Amino acid sequence: MTPATRQKVLGLYRKVLQIAKNWHSASGQIEETMRDKEYIRNEARTLFRKNKNVTDPKLIKQCIEECEARIEIGLHYNIPYPRPIHLPPMGLAHKQGRTLRHQEKLRKISKPIYLKSHDEIS
Repeated sequence: MTPATRQKVLGLYRKVLQIAKNWHSASGQIEETMRDKEYIRNEARTLFRKNKNVTDPKLIKQCIEECEARIEIGLHYNIPYPRPIHLPPMGLAHKQGRTLRHQEKLRKISKPIYLKSHDEIS
C-alpha cells in the first residue's frame, strides 16, 4: 500500500469514528442513538480489520469506494445501516442448471457497491 493510500484509509477510518461520535438518530431517542453509534463503531472496526492485509490495488480501491459510498448514504438518509436492495428472490430462474447460475451471476453483478461487504460479515 502506498503512503498516500494509507493516509486515505486512515482518514476514512477517522472520519467514520468522528461520525459515530457525533451521530444522532432520526427518532431522537437516546437508546436508538446509542445503538446506532455502537453499530457504526463495530462495523468500522470489523471491516477495517478484515481488510487490513489487502494488498491488491484494485481491491483496496473498491474498499475505499464502498466506504465512501456507505458514509454518503448513511449521512444522507440518516440511517447507519446499509440500505437493502429490492430484487425479486430468484423469481425467474429454474431451480437447477445454467439459468440459475446465470441469474446468480447477474444478481452478484447488480449488487450496489455499498453492500459488497455487508453479506460477508452479517
